[in-house]
Amino acid sequence: MPRQPAPRVRSPTPPRPPSPPPKAKPLPYNPRRRTPAVSVLEPLTPDELHFYRTQLGIGTRRLAKRKRSPSYEPPDNRQPPSKRSRDTGLVMDHYNARPEVGIEQRRVSRIIGLRNFNNWIKSVLITRFAHPTLASSTVVDSGGGRGGRGLRGKVLDLGCGKGGDLIKWSKARIKEYVALDIAAISVDQARGRWDSLPRATRFDATFAALDCYSEPLTRGVPPAKLVTPFDVVSMQFCMHYAFESVSKVRCMLQNVTRWLRPGGVFLGTIPNAEQLLMRLDQIPAEASELSFGNVVYSIKFESREPRPLYGHRYSFFLQDAVEDVPEYIVRWEPFVQLAAEYGLHPVYRKEFHDVFEEFQEHNEFKPLLQKMNVVDANGETEMDEDQWEAANIYVAFAMEKR
Repeated sequence: MPRQPAPRVRSPTPPRPPSPPPKAKPLPYNPRRRTPAVSVLEPLTPDELHFYRTQLGIGTRRLAKRKRSPSYEPPDNRQPPSKRSRDTGLVMDHYNARPEVGIEQRRVSRIIGLRNFNNWIKSVLITRFAHPTLASSTVVDSGGGRGGRGLRGKVLDLGCGKGGDLIKWSKARIKEYVALDIAAISVDQARGRWDSLPRATRFDATFAALDCYSEPLTRGVPPAKLVTPFDVVSMQFCMHYAFESVSKVRCMLQNVTRWLRPGGVFLGTIPNAEQLLMRLDQIPAEASELSFGNVVYSIKFESREPRPLYGHRYSFFLQDAVEDVPEYIVRWEPFVQLAAEYGLHPVYRKEFHDVFEEFQEHNEFKPLLQKMNVVDANGETEMDEDQWEAANIYVAFAMEKR
């Protein structure tokens, strides 16, 4: 694998001395960066530029003015917050507290190259495995959709976050989309992103806050939305949270498979357990902390032993994204055996660097590297060695329901 060149770093501008605030008013919010800013020189595509510009509050304001039909009220028997595990509460609070940022802040993120690369990986996964499945879907827009081109397919996005994959599903020309996440504020932001999509590219969408690892979909999704099965279920960078216990993994698998049609696919991205445990074993016996990483990310285990199949906990930090959130090891082979009980069988699993190796020269995905700002016209990248290392702790997978 060729070494990736380091990104070009913009010299920070010395801050101006603050002016004395008015006596009756508080100091303005004026956070300072801890790390130097990084610029992205390649512009976004027109569609992406329009999409991100509308995230700065315009879409949310339009959403508030739009007349809505009565919303679905789920049964009032959800698990009370006091019954959730402490880790579940930490994860939910963390993602609820993450601010929604615009295009300018994304451009100066320390991990902008990593974000772009991860998005490219997800695009490859969706195009390679979801698109063919959606093409054979029976869920079709009878009205022709989008000027007669037609929309087809139904997607369930578990752990949708703030809606970062909405453009990918729009480009897949799906007809129906159901998005769930434990963080209610993130769900609201995802709904605002969807509302900000150009009307010509918008699909039917349902959003709900739900703990998909402890509750069935019926507690958050209107029954009418579950009559027709899904063609694709997607879980991006979130499935590992279920591995706190076997009961949560089984609940997650039940939610994935109960409404997934035969021949449907389950797509996901998860940390690579083999690599994480190998790195743990490489930590010297005399080390004061069981941690590894770099300036971009860090992983810290609580102990070397025991190593349970479920509930093997570590803390994860990713600059500008994740602040020491508890996560769990996903042992692949035991998971495959458990998933088989629910009719799921693996058809693809590769580490991110292997996905890159496989598709970097592909006729469709090579141009996408530049379009998604993973590389520029000269083949240079904003990803430095630290970001590349952080990307390669993950694997992408696809399973089929049989």
